[in-house]
Amino acid sequence: MELVMAVAVGILFMIGVYLILSKSLLRIVLGTSLLTHGVHLLLLTMAGLKKGAAPVLGKADTYVDPLPQALILTSIVISFGVTAFFFVLAYRSYQTRGTDEMDSIKEDNE
Repeated sequence: MELVMAVAVGILFMIGVYLILSKSLLRIVLGTSLLTHGVHLLLLTMAGLKKGAAPVLGKADTYVDPLPQALILTSIVISFGVTAFFFVLAYRSYQTRGTDEMDSIKEDNE
């Protein structure tokens, strides 16, 4: 199972880096979002994919460690807020400049 997760993390990182290196502002924001999802899967895989019951509910012999899940949940909330902020900045930049190409935005600033 860890091998499948490692491949999924690699694919998410590969697509995220490819999108970040593009010239469109919208693709850069989407690439950043994909990178954060790759990090979430990486954290989950590094914590160990254990089988067991939920730590709070019921009685069982083995429990799943709730710390990685809590960290990932916190990271999901933070990344959602950052992505929403980036989308608003990209939309505002598109409204003022009329394009989302990074080259033309850099030329306007010079």
